[in-house]
Amino acid sequence: MAKILVVDDFTSIRNMIVFTLKQHQHDVKEAADGNACLMKAKTSNVDLVMTDINMPGMDGITMCSEIRKLPSYRTTPILMLTTESTPEMKQKGKMAGATGWLVKPFNPEKLISTIKKVVR
Repeated sequence: MAKILVVDDFTSIRNMIVFTLKQHQHDVKEAADGNACLMKAKTSNVDLVMTDINMPGMDGITMCSEIRKLPSYRTTPILMLTTESTPEMKQKGKMAGATGWLVKPFNPEKLISTIKKVVR
């Protein structure tokens, strides 16, 4: 299955996402914020990055813009998984390079079906 990097500052949320993904045999890496995500992205490749927006250090929108600058991540799908759902925030995500948007609390089946759509 896919190698997925999950980025969220709340351990409990990250654990729920990781649990759901591992149930579907995905290989999951974790990061607690955008800075940690960038460090992991520079040393390994994944098939998908799934990130929250509101995090300390580096938020998900900034992280998305920064990760897109890495040659090996120019076309890697990035899903925003967040409580933010305003059209303005979605536009910021799209401009930063986000591939898709899911709103928390997430539906596990919808999460998995979305991953199948964006990961080749």
